[in-house]
Parts: sequence; structure tokens; C-alpha cells
Amino acid sequence: MATQRDVKNRISSVKNIQKITRAMEMVAAARLRRAEQRITALRPYAEAIRRMTRQAADAAGAETARLPLLSEHDSDRTVGLLLITGDRGLAGGFNSQVIRAGTRRAAELEEQGRRIAWFATGRRGVSSLTFRGRELSASYTGFSDRPAYVDARTVADDLMTGYVDGHLDRVEVLYNAYVSPLVQHLARETLLPLSHATVVGDEARDGAEGEAPQRREQGAEEGPRPLVEYEPEPEDLLKRLVPDYVEISIYRALVESTAGFFGAQMTAMRSASDNAGEIITDLTLQMNRARQAEITQEIMEVVAGAEGLTA
Repeated sequence: MATQRDVKNRISSVKNIQKITRAMEMVAAARLRRAEQRITALRPYAEAIRRMTRQAADAAGAETARLPLLSEHDSDRTVGLLLITGDRGLAGGFNSQVIRAGTRRAAELEEQGRRIAWFATGRRGVSSLTFRGRELSASYTGFSDRPAYVDARTVADDLMTGYVDGHLDRVEVLYNAYVSPLVQHLARETLLPLSHATVVGDEARDGAEGEAPQRREQGAEEGPRPLVEYEPEPEDLLKRLVPDYVEISIYRALVESTAGFFGAQMTAMRSASDNAGEIITDLTLQMNRARQAEITQEIMEVVAGAEGLTA
């Protein structure tokens, strides 16, 4: 049985851990609020870019085939998978669920005879894929806590260059879409070619894995649509819109992932603090029992000594 001193040391250690987890919970909560503000500001702009690009693509019609990012390749042999994870852990299964989903998706594509080109953001995703023996075409780290638009542009440039040069025939992105601090849904979207992406589809969807399509954008497909005249021509406008759409799609995924990470970390640290409190309660009870046993043992020794003197 552990002594009273041993139990006290364990209680002290658990209390120190509880202080750390509570501090991390408060930091994550503060950063989550800022990330939620960024999402609130970004979502209307991203949806407007999606809607504008879709309408311009519809107006351009067959002319979109001349745009490299809108045209399909003759073959579909190489698929680029972009996994968006965090630079840090201590967030429950936040990072692992993206990595597991990417591994499952790669297995499905490889069964179909396709080759996988891996791209990853965040140290957790990069290290996990490297540990599994996956060769990374490109990796991006150091900005998952606060991604900037220039970071999304760097990732988008590599993906668009690979697609235009023929090294990639399709690009898919997997990330944790933010719903609430307690809920992050795994999302998988086809980014390139845009003819397969939601931007030129009949409905506006997020493509979340395992979820039904989201509601249609208000007024996007309902009732008569106004005749729009484009200046310059729609295909010229698409040359500028399409790269912006790819960049903003990646940037939105990065921002959603950041908010989801802080929500998952806040929840994980809160659970850790609660568990530490329960452990402290159990150890305190164990310490009291150890102290009572020591007192009882001392009383028995005193009684035995007294009986020995009177014998």
C-alpha cells in the first residue's frame, strides 16, 4: 500500500497538470473566439466568389474548355490529396481523423489504379504521413494557429501548377469543418478540375463526408434568373476568378480547420481538467485512508507497549 507521502506527491503532480490543462483551455477559448470571428467574416465572401464563378462558368458555356483549370484531363491517373491538420496536438482525435480519412481515401483510389500525390499542412499531418512511409509532394507548416491568405496562396499555386502542368489530374482536400466548439465535421471536397467541383454544379454543396448536401443558396437556382451581361467576356473574367476561387477555397479550409482545432483542444483540455479533479478526489480519499491506517498502527503499537509494561 502506498504511503501517505507517496500519495501526497501524486496529488501534487496531478494538481500541477490540472493547472496546465486549465491554462491551455483558457488560451484555446480565447483563440477560438478570434477564429470564429474570422470565419464569420470569411464565409459570405467565399460563398459570393463561389456563386459568381459558377454563374460566369454557366455564361461561358463551351468556352470554359479552353481554360486549363476548368478543363478535364484525358486521363485521371494521378490524384492529389491535400490533408489540412494542425501543427500541435493535445486536441483529441482532431488530427488523427483527417489522417485516417486521407489514408482510407488513398486506399480507395489505389484500388481503382490511381496514383496518389500527397500534400499536407501542419506538422502533425506531415509527421504522420512520413512515419507511414508516404512520400510528400509538398508540405506546409508553421501557420496552422493563424493562417494568412498568403499561406493559402502558396498552397494553391503549387496545386494549380501541378494540375496545369499535367502532374495532377485531380485534387481533393480533406479538413475538419467547424460547426461548434464540440463538433467538427470531416469534409472532403474536390478542388480541381473545377468542372467536377461544386462551383459549376447545379447545387451549392460543401461536400462534407457522410453528410447530406447543404441547403441551396438563396435565389441561386430558384425561379427565373436575370440576364447578366459581362464586361469583359465571361471566359476572360473566369481567368481571374478561377485562381481566386481556388485560393479562397483553401483559405477557408485553413480557417475552418484552425477554429476546429481550438474548439477540439478546448474540449480536450476541459475533459483533462475534469479527469484530473476526479483523480485528485480519489487520491485524497486514498491519502486519508493511509493516514488513518498509520494512526491506527501507531495506537496499536502504543497499546501493545503499555500491555508489555504491565505484564
